[in-house]
Amino acid sequence: MVKDQLLRVFPVEGVGSGVIIDKKGYILTNNHVIEKANKLKVTTSDGNVYDGIVVGTDKHTDLAIIKIDSKDALSSAELGNSDILKIGQIVIAIGNPFGLDGGPSVTAGIISSLTRRLQFENGIMELIQTDASINPGNSGGPLVNTSGEVIGINTAKIPYAQGIGFAVPINVAKMIIADLITNGRVTNRPWIGISAIKINRELANSYRLPSIQGALIAQIQENSPAHKADLRKGDIVESIDGITITDPYQISNHIRKLSIRDKIIIRINRYGKRFDKEILLMPYPTNLT
Repeated sequence: MVKDQLLRVFPVEGVGSGVIIDKKGYILTNNHVIEKANKLKVTTSDGNVYDGIVVGTDKHTDLAIIKIDSKDALSSAELGNSDILKIGQIVIAIGNPFGLDGGPSVTAGIISSLTRRLQFENGIMELIQTDASINPGNSGGPLVNTSGEVIGINTAKIPYAQGIGFAVPINVAKMIIADLITNGRVTNRPWIGISAIKINRELANSYRLPSIQGALIAQIQENSPAHKADLRKGDIVESIDGITITDPYQISNHIRKLSIRDKIIIRINRYGKRFDKEILLMPYPTNLT
């Protein structure tokens, strides 16, 4: 909604894209496409128009599920595997840039990076980077491989991106789709409650750290699983469940693949003394969302 000089309120139309993932009419899109919408109209590629309803949203991954009801059979997309993508692989972005007339458009490019980490208001997201053009209106549309499988959900949320595009990996979406449809939000998001920074040689030398590799714990949330396990600020995380840690993102990436009440083993280096800590994963607090 916007207001004119006389403070009269007028609705504003916005456009975005999405992909049907289920013949029942469930559509995967970006959360920022629909989060401020009062009414949703969905136009399919055959020109039919449907009323859409929001089924579930997740700000952390910038994903959402909406639903349409159709008397006719709906075609759904096949979801691929974003974990097996390779840099240089050809991909195709589908969407409706800027809401232009004439229906969806298609742009092609290659995967430029698979681990592009960008900071958003709800945390760090690791995105697929491509040189396929992705503009406002493309947001929520599919990024597909040459087999026609959806391997990402395009996002045009990054205003400074020129000549490059980004997409949320489809495997991130796969982990939460059922939860969004069933519960309207992500209920199985485990959390340990630490903030960490990457250790390099310069940092290790400056602070006389006992290791030049790992993740240095900079902050611990009070009453978090890490706090209850007696992890401390200044501890160095060297491994998690046997996986050597060279970047803090590896910690969150490993944890998001697990479930609430799973247990993990973290190897800590505390002033040169190494020991293991078992941590019980708990739900991400609602007051931190």
